[in-house]
Amino acid sequence: MWHDARLVAGKDLRLEVRSGVAVNQLAPFALLVLVLFAFALDPDRGVLARATPGLYWIAVLFSAVIAVERTFSLESADGVRDGLRLAGLEPGGVFLGKFGALAVQLLALEVVLGVGVVLFYDRSLGGWPLLVATLVTATAAIAAAGTLYGVLASGLRVRETLLPLLLLPALAPVLIAATRAVEAALDGVSSEGWPWCSLLAVFAIVYLAIGTLAFGPLMEES
Repeated sequence: MWHDARLVAGKDLRLEVRSGVAVNQLAPFALLVLVLFAFALDPDRGVLARATPGLYWIAVLFSAVIAVERTFSLESADGVRDGLRLAGLEPGGVFLGKFGALAVQLLALEVVLGVGVVLFYDRSLGGWPLLVATLVTATAAIAAAGTLYGVLASGLRVRETLLPLLLLPALAPVLIAATRAVEAALDGVSSEGWPWCSLLAVFAIVYLAIGTLAFGPLMEES
């Protein structure tokens, strides 16, 4: 399974590197979302500063939906999914590979957005242990849920509009927990953020377990 996961992750990452979509489209889109939030809340900089963690994760979630939809739409158009079935790869390995590739893309995007927060919102980053742990656990939860719901919606003609309706409500608890954890890290009260980070780890484990077990049947149905 781990060998298959490495193969699938390598395939997805090479595709993204060669296409350049993440650099040329996804990252600018996420930064534009941050800029628009800054314009909307500019009259009261205090509100903008307090809302920074939530705005950051909203930008991440919007970008994650686009990345998931693009990955599975490409596979549907090019018949890659049929190739994965015929290749005899372990379904759990395919899920973990796609999860890993998406997680790498999201982590890179989150670093870019972190720089954007410093530049556009004039916020200094602190509480690094909690901040890093939150990024890792929240990204794992988002990538696992995105991969699971991506394959669920991929076989439908209305997947472009259905995927956000399925994925965003499922990730609402992740958004809340990640926002609270980052807020605690930025405010210098990391002790209040670690329980939220632990909750994120639980979400990530649950989504990973469900995805590993259910990905095969969902891929066959799609």
